[in-house]
Amino acid sequence: MDPEYAALLAKIGAPQAPPPRTVAEVRAACDMLLIEPHKAFLKPQLPPDDAYTLADHSIPVEGGQITMRCLVPVVPDETETFPLLFNMHGGGWSIGSIHMDDYTLRIRCVKHRLSVVSVEYRLAPEHPFPTPVNDCYAALKWVVPNAHLLKADLKKGFIVCGESAGGNLSAVLSHMARDDPFFQGCPLTGQFLCEPNVCHYKAYPEGLKSKFRSFFELTGVPTLTREMLEQFYEWYNAPPSDPRCSPLLYQSHEGLPKAYIQAMDLDLLRDDAFVYAEVLREAGVQVKVDLHPGVTHAFYYTFPSLSAAARVRDGADRGIEWLLNREPA
Repeated sequence: MDPEYAALLAKIGAPQAPPPRTVAEVRAACDMLLIEPHKAFLKPQLPPDDAYTLADHSIPVEGGQITMRCLVPVVPDETETFPLLFNMHGGGWSIGSIHMDDYTLRIRCVKHRLSVVSVEYRLAPEHPFPTPVNDCYAALKWVVPNAHLLKADLKKGFIVCGESAGGNLSAVLSHMARDDPFFQGCPLTGQFLCEPNVCHYKAYPEGLKSKFRSFFELTGVPTLTREMLEQFYEWYNAPPSDPRCSPLLYQSHEGLPKAYIQAMDLDLLRDDAFVYAEVLREAGVQVKVDLHPGVTHAFYYTFPSLSAAARVRDGADRGIEWLLNREPA
C-alpha cells in the first residue's frame, strides 16, 4: 500500500460503527465521506465565478425529468467554441449525484477550455436498470441539437467520462452511440473511464475469467469491498450478461472512440480496466491506461490531500489532453 495512504488509514483506525446497510444509509455515508471532503479540498482551487457560466437544464425522459448541469468557459472571444465533456458520476448506479464531481468539472472546464455536461440520472433501487442507462443516453442525445447553447463544437471533441459506475455508463454509451445513426454526423471522439466496472462478476467470459484476479483476491480492501459491489449490483438489478450492464460483452468493440483508462492498484475492479483495454486494443481502438500503485477504489474523494490523489488528478488532466489530441498522457 502507498506509505502515505497506509499511515493515514492506521491513524484513523478501524471504523467504530457497523457499515451502512440501507440505500439511505449508504447515500448519507457517500455525502459525508466522499462528496463533502472532496468539495472542501477543491473549493480553494475553484476558478473565479466569472471564468465560466453554470446553468442547470431539466429535460424530459421516459417516466420523468432529469437535471443536467452545464458549464461553459468564459473567454475574450465570445464566438469561440469548445470541445464537450459529458460526465456521469459514480456510485454503483445507486448513490452519488452531480455534486460528486461538481468542483472537479468546474476546474476542468476552465483549465482545458471545455464545455461540460454533468448528468443527474435517476438512481437504483428506486429506478433500476435500465433507467440510469436510458437517462444518460437521452441526455447525450439532447446535447447534439443543443450544442450551440453550450458553445460546443462536437467536431473539436465529444468525450464521455465517468468514474466507477460512471465509467461503466461511459463504456455503454460509447457502444450505443457508435451503433446509432443519430450520431453519424457527430460521433463520440473519446471515452475517459476511471476505475470502471465493465463486466458483472456473474458474467465473466470463460476465456477471460482468470484475468479478473483482483475481484477474487482483493475482497476486503478499504473503500469498495466485494460485499458492497454485490449490493450495488443487487440494487441495479440488471441481467448480468446484458451488455448495457457488462459492456465487455458487446459482440464488437470495433469503431469505438479512443479510450483513456485509470485503474487503482488495490481495487477489486483493477483488472476490469486491463481486460477491457486488451479487448479494445484487439479491436483496433487506441487505448492508454494509467495504473496508480498502492491505492484503493475512489480513495481520492475521501483523502484528496494525499500525494497519490494529486497524481490521479494530474493523470486525468493528461488523459483529457490526450483524448483531445493535444498530446500529453
